[in-house]
Amino acid sequence: MALSPYENGLSNSRMLSSSVSSISSSRYQSSNIAKTYRQAAQLFLTRRLPEALSTIEPIITSPPQDHSDSEQNGDLSSFAPIASASRGTRVKVWSFYLTFLNSVVELGAEEGKHAFGSSRWKELVSKCRDGSIWDDVVRDGYAGVEGDVDAEVVVNLATLLLTHSPSQRLNQQRLETYLSASANPTFDVSSHMQSSSYLQRRPSQHNNGTSTPRDLNTRLKLLELYTLHVLPRNEEWDYAREFIAMSEVLDDERKEAFLLALHSLKEEKEEAEVREARLRQQQQEQLEQRRKESEARRLEQSRAEDERRKREEENRRQPRGSDEVFRKPRQPASTSRTSRPASKKAVSPPPGLYHRATALISSLQSSIANFGHSMTANPMAMFRTLLFLLAFAIAFGRRDLRERIMRVVRNAWEKVRRTVGMGVKVSYI
Repeated sequence: MALSPYENGLSNSRMLSSSVSSISSSRYQSSNIAKTYRQAAQLFLTRRLPEALSTIEPIITSPPQDHSDSEQNGDLSSFAPIASASRGTRVKVWSFYLTFLNSVVELGAEEGKHAFGSSRWKELVSKCRDGSIWDDVVRDGYAGVEGDVDAEVVVNLATLLLTHSPSQRLNQQRLETYLSASANPTFDVSSHMQSSSYLQRRPSQHNNGTSTPRDLNTRLKLLELYTLHVLPRNEEWDYAREFIAMSEVLDDERKEAFLLALHSLKEEKEEAEVREARLRQQQQEQLEQRRKESEARRLEQSRAEDERRKREEENRRQPRGSDEVFRKPRQPASTSRTSRPASKKAVSPPPGLYHRATALISSLQSSIANFGHSMTANPMAMFRTLLFLLAFAIAFGRRDLRERIMRVVRNAWEKVRRTVGMGVKVSYI
């Protein structure tokens, strides 16, 4: 049934009124988002990270609703509030949130768990390491349209994954998807015209990202990340060179600069690998040298221990009296050797009277010296001894014997005289 001109005008008036109302609501919501962003940024600067997270999360998190109907109708009301904000606000909020996540990861396990709790901190860190943050941004911030993500946000996403993701395969895949979607967008005019949010979509988003100097600069950053960082991390050197050479965004001068930088990066990587290989070889040689020294010490200690055990075993096997038995056979031999001169003397004639007299005189001299004290008590006995010696000396006619006896007698007589004198003095006193 055809509508009358009045009904058509009324319908158009309602659509215009709805669009104006939607614009006013969007501006009000964008103002609230900007205010929330500033509060979260202030909390972040004062290192109040949990408060900053609780402040920013409501505007970047979608309500628990089914997104399928909203995507079909082009309505952004069921997505996160940030999805309907202006381009500048979107870039600021997502850039802040990605910077916030980077700081959370750099806190470390101990401090991060203390600030957010163990499970919450692990959840935030896993977003950066497994790349799931990229899905969150596309789903909640851009209504699930990969090519609609602002290029500045893509740069920050790629940088975050490049820093914290152990594998760059996902990063490469997401960058390739975004570059392809932004260069060849699919634009369904009818579905967007039916949506009240059409006026908030960005017509400039559906080009190759080089319509303005700012867009061009951002596009160059993306290409730099992709060709000079992500692809080399995945050992895609040849593909990086081909991509640079075939790029429509890069002019000849930039292509040459990119290729030169890629060549330098590869040389640095190869030199680093050579240094690491040399270092590993040196470490291996040092370990081998230490192992050999340790083995040599162990063998030396083992030999010393074997020798010690052998000596102990020999000592245990040897009889205890063997030393005495060994000394006894040696003793007669040594005795026979030492007695040979004595045997020769024994063969000589026995000592004569002169030798006997000499021994007797020595004995008498010793007796006189030892028993000098007894002479004082019995001087007559001493006198008789002297007469005996004198008679003995006269009996012998040898001059040398007489002189020796006379010296002994004189010495003894002098001792007797002194002793008697002392006795007389003592008696007188």
